[in-house]
Amino acid sequence: MIEASIKSVFNRLSVAWHERAIALKAISFALVGVVNTAIDFSIFWTVVEFLRWPLVPSNVLAWLVAVSFSYGMNTFITFGPESGRILRWRDYATFAASGIAGMICSTATLFALSYVLPVVVAKLISILVSFVINFSLSHFVVFRKRGQ
Repeated sequence: MIEASIKSVFNRLSVAWHERAIALKAISFALVGVVNTAIDFSIFWTVVEFLRWPLVPSNVLAWLVAVSFSYGMNTFITFGPESGRILRWRDYATFAASGIAGMICSTATLFALSYVLPVVVAKLISILVSFVINFSLSHFVVFRKRGQ
């Protein structure tokens, strides 16, 4: 069963690559991500600097706000044809749950790199890590065409 699921993901990746659809979606996802990153970073930095919260809770709060914005924009723009441009609680929960993997990797990256780099640089690198994971999960899991 797992092997069949892995083959299915690779088959979808191959088709998307040949159709170049994945590149356009990645660009759209990145553009939504630019605004999303500004939201994430602004909330994170405000909470860390002005409220003096620790890094991990600050990052989680920023992520929660940003993931909500991201779900809405990606439902209407990036993955509009797949979602029907309809907001659904179930899809939001799936999107947020899949985003947890990106948030965990982002937080772990931030935490680890904060020991060797300035926090601002560590945060920016953690955002890049999160982008790769979140786009992959959004494209291949959350917003995949149903019936595939």
